[in-house]
Amino acid sequence: MPKDKIKVGACQILTTENVYQNTKRLLEKISEAVKQEIEILSFPEGALFGYCCDADYWNNARLEWFEDAESYISTACRENNIAVVVGSAHKEGENWLNSLAIFDNDGVLKYRYGKTFLAGEKWCINNKGTLPIVNLAGVDCCFLICHDIRYPELVRLPSAMGAQICFFCSCESGLTSEYKLSAYRAMPISRATENGIYLVMANTPANREDINAPGSSHGNSKIVHPDGNVLAESGFFTEEIVSAGIDLSKADGWVAKRAVSEDTILHNWLRQGLKLVVKVP
Repeated sequence: MPKDKIKVGACQILTTENVYQNTKRLLEKISEAVKQEIEILSFPEGALFGYCCDADYWNNARLEWFEDAESYISTACRENNIAVVVGSAHKEGENWLNSLAIFDNDGVLKYRYGKTFLAGEKWCINNKGTLPIVNLAGVDCCFLICHDIRYPELVRLPSAMGAQICFFCSCESGLTSEYKLSAYRAMPISRATENGIYLVMANTPANREDINAPGSSHGNSKIVHPDGNVLAESGFFTEEIVSAGIDLSKADGWVAKRAVSEDTILHNWLRQGLKLVVKVP
C-alpha cells in the first residue's frame, strides 16, 4: 500500500577531503536523524569528499575509500531502519563520477545517480545513463545534483512517471556570489511547484572561518511543498538537520502528468523523454 505520510530530512554539513573523518561525522548525523524519527535523510553533494575538485586529489583517490565509507552507511541504515542519500563518488571503467549513493532503510544500495550536468568539474564525467526513480522507505523518489537544478526536464520526466519527492543534493557557489542567491532560492521552489511534488534540498553551509573555503556554499537547505511553499529552511552558516513531516497525498505530480498526457505541441517530445526514466523498485 502507498504511504500517506513520511518524515524527511536534509543534513546541512561541512566536510573535508578526508573520507574517513567525514564518514564518522555522517554516521553521527544519521544517529541524530534516527532520534528525530526521520525516515529518509539526504546529505550534500560530495559529502564524503568535501566536494574537492583538485586534480591531484582525484589522481590519488582510491575507490576503496568510498566503498568502505558506504559500507558503514549501509550498516547504519539497516540497523536503524532509515534510508539515506549521500554525496559520494564512483567509477565507470577508469572514469570517476560525482554521484549519489542511494540506500534504502534495509541498508541495500539501490542505485548510484551520477551528476548529469557538470559545473566545470574536470575530474569526473557526465552521467549518460538513465534517470532513476528509486523507491525509498516506500516512496518513489528522483534526484538532482547541484548544477542539475538548472535543467527542469531532469525532474519533469520522473515526476510524470510517479516520483513524489525530489532529493536535490548540492554544494553551490558561496555567499560571495551574492548575485546568484535569488536564482538558487527560486530554482528548487520552481522544480517542486512546476511538477507538483516535494523537493528536499541538502546544501553545504558557508564556512564561518573562511567565507571562500572550497567545499563550502551558502546553506539554505530546505524542504519545499508541491504548492511552492517552503516548509523548513536552514540559515547560511548553520550545521543542522532540516526536517518536515510531509503529506504524500499532496504530491500527485499533476502538473508533470498533464504535460505528458495532454495533446499539445510538446506531447510527443515529452513522451519520448519518458523512455529515459527507469523505475527501481
